[in-house]
Amino acid sequence: MKPREPRESGQCDMFRSRLDQILDMGHAKVILAGKIDWRFLSEKMGDVYTDGPGQPPLSNRLMAGLHILKYADDLSDDEVCARWLENPYYQYFCGEEFFHHRLPLDRSSMTRWRQRMGEERLSALLQESLSVAVKTGAAKPADFTRAVIDTTVAEKDVAFPTDAKLMHRARQRLVKQARRAGIGLRQSLCVSASGR
Repeated sequence: MKPREPRESGQCDMFRSRLDQILDMGHAKVILAGKIDWRFLSEKMGDVYTDGPGQPPLSNRLMAGLHILKYADDLSDDEVCARWLENPYYQYFCGEEFFHHRLPLDRSSMTRWRQRMGEERLSALLQESLSVAVKTGAAKPADFTRAVIDTTVAEKDVAFPTDAKLMHRARQRLVKQARRAGIGLRQSLCVSASGR
């Protein structure tokens, strides 16, 4: 079953205010939500769903919105879900008309959604994010011609010096110098095979 995307109904609720009536429409998240082509993302990501029995899937606007917010604000899945619950701007960004007090998904749904989308559809999310960055002037097309890769976390075969290693190395050098100078040692200290 394909997800139902949120559509602005324009309906009012006697007991709740609409988010667009109580939020600052000049806020960065509100402006960004208006610049993203949610229909494009829904079409790209809707292909993975098939009609059939089962629980109705979560809307692509909600899931894509949560992922955009997650990476924009450098949050974990748990943190973005917690912020969604308390932040009306996050809810508006994800297509909600009214404020919700319950999360409409399980936090593990974000991981399953990423796995279901796969690399091709998530690249559409990246493509739309970059397109919006260019449209809003946050980035220029020239900014995307080169990638900077940080390898500080890559494992390297480097032995860090410790006190024991330094002492052993100093002892080896002293033994070599003593042999060269013809000084006899009381104790036979082994030096590496190359040092004999």
